[in-house]
Amino acid sequence: MRDHFEARDWDGAGRVGRLDVPRAGVTVETPALLPVVNPNIQTLEPRRMETEFGAQILITNSYIIKTSDGLREDALDQGLHDLLDFHGAIMTDSGSFQLAEYGDIDVTTEEILQFQYDIGSDVGTPVDIPTPPDASREQAAEELRTTQERLGIAEGVDVGDMLVNAPVQGSTHADLREEAGRHAASTDLDVFPVGAVVPLMNDYRYGDMVDVVAAAKRGLDQDCPVHLFGAGHPMMFALAAAMGCDLFDSAAYALYARDDRYLTVRGTKHLDDLEHLPCPCPVCSEHTPAELRALGERERGDELAAHNLHVSFAEMRRVRQAIRTGSLMELVEARARAHPAMLDGYRAALDHAEQLERTDSASKDTFFYLSGESARRPEVVRHHERLDRLAPEGDVLLTEGDNDDDFDESWTVEPPFGPFPRALRNTYPLTAEVPERLDGAAFDAAADGVAALCAGSDAAFTLAHRDWPERALARVPEDVSLVNLHGREH
Repeated sequence: MRDHFEARDWDGAGRVGRLDVPRAGVTVETPALLPVVNPNIQTLEPRRMETEFGAQILITNSYIIKTSDGLREDALDQGLHDLLDFHGAIMTDSGSFQLAEYGDIDVTTEEILQFQYDIGSDVGTPVDIPTPPDASREQAAEELRTTQERLGIAEGVDVGDMLVNAPVQGSTHADLREEAGRHAASTDLDVFPVGAVVPLMNDYRYGDMVDVVAAAKRGLDQDCPVHLFGAGHPMMFALAAAMGCDLFDSAAYALYARDDRYLTVRGTKHLDDLEHLPCPCPVCSEHTPAELRALGERERGDELAAHNLHVSFAEMRRVRQAIRTGSLMELVEARARAHPAMLDGYRAALDHAEQLERTDSASKDTFFYLSGESARRPEVVRHHERLDRLAPEGDVLLTEGDNDDDFDESWTVEPPFGPFPRALRNTYPLTAEVPERLDGAAFDAAADGVAALCAGSDAAFTLAHRDWPERALARVPEDVSLVNLHGREH
């Protein structure tokens, strides 16, 4: 068991937890955002990130520090915390990003971990091989073997109480990602980044990103804190958190600002296209778009970076609060409506609803049915799976109406859940708020619930419904009698 990470609240696979970083003497509340700090170009000072934005942890690149003469000597002399003027936890990357971008780096896992330890890093990273999406299976498997060998080397490096990352690679091959997660979890390493997903996010392939994370999570243990490397846009934080990611690093706040791009939780705007600033952060409260455009390039970039970081931290707080109140999936659904690619990601997440259900809290705030996707949520899956625990007998009425004494038992039936004993009416999620104008997916899911209850039962069932669509009724078992409460014949 890893005693440095504890999950406390769950919603789907999302969790609010505590990551103890012993070398820094800091406990980080997760999900957490790690701003990326370029050791050569600091758009926003780390001290400001700590005091103004509430950053508990950040990430910088030890390979850049090691290969820059002045930075290397300063880091060795002063220590990383004094060099960056930051009192929280500091994670360092190893140069694997440079390896992916430029094809080669001149450092070994032993050397870079020792250097990270020597400069005072709190969470270090070995030199893994970030295999890009869509690589051949042969390439992905070979490079994964190299990464796993290096994780073994990392286990043998004496780094005291510095935590060490165990990256999970495997390209877009789900079985390799799951194998990589299982292998990483079997090591005595500490934090588990899902690597090489930046190209997926850059290409808005959020569905593929979800599948990669889901596969990695199947291999990892529940006590493994999961870092989604390069997940910088606030639009997708809720989705990734719902899949079980705990740490997110972002360079987007600075990179986008250099191009006059303005982050929102619904996407990215260009400053030239804005007549109003739709945000209450200090930057937007104190400036108009015209005033920002009138600033010099450096000052404008700094202000936009501050706005972008405010939006990112606010969304991460929103995600944590949603997990605590059991409304994370509603937040994911709201973000999914911002962009078609995000909707693909949400639908991909629901393809893994059975996996999400395993850790989903059994009691939350009210379930809100917001679209056809809501009919596929983990709560609906759980309800259908648990119907086989119940054993109705005799003539059983499943009805959207009132009890009928002519039957041995009368159960309520409501879309999207389907049938349930009336005594459960006031239990979650059967207290759901649903619109009056339900879509076909809700009726289909309710019909599937009827089928789940009937499977293997000797009872005789009658379904009394209010104008269910023919498509949904076709999913009801043939031996179930159908009665339309609105008087229409079948």
